[in-house]
Amino acid sequence: MSDAYDLYQQGRSHLRSGMPAQATVALEKAKRLEPEQASIREALGIAYFRIGRWPEAETEFRKVLALSPTDDYAHYALGRALGNQGRHHEAATHLKLARSLRPRADADLELDDQSSRSETSDA
Repeated sequence: MSDAYDLYQQGRSHLRSGMPAQATVALEKAKRLEPEQASIREALGIAYFRIGRWPEAETEFRKVLALSPTDDYAHYALGRALGNQGRHHEAATHLKLARSLRPRADADLELDDQSSRSETSDA
């Protein structure tokens, strides 16, 4: 296994354990090794979101969208991060896109829930 994957798994473990600040350390290291890996960027965005670092979360979710423009979860998470920064008009665009890309699964898009998508995806 690669160092980036091990760091990603460590970060996911911290997220599952409710330790998002600790997750950012491992995930930032993984990002430096694999900056174009969407799963690492998504997990890092979730960690930043959970500790209220909205601009950093926004950056990570924007990168996920640059890598995968139709990622419904990244649109949803970006919308939430923008909304938390008071940028409601811009947030609404991404939230609508998320709903249109995945119209019947809104319940699966919980960002602050401990059972986020990142915890079931692999790098």
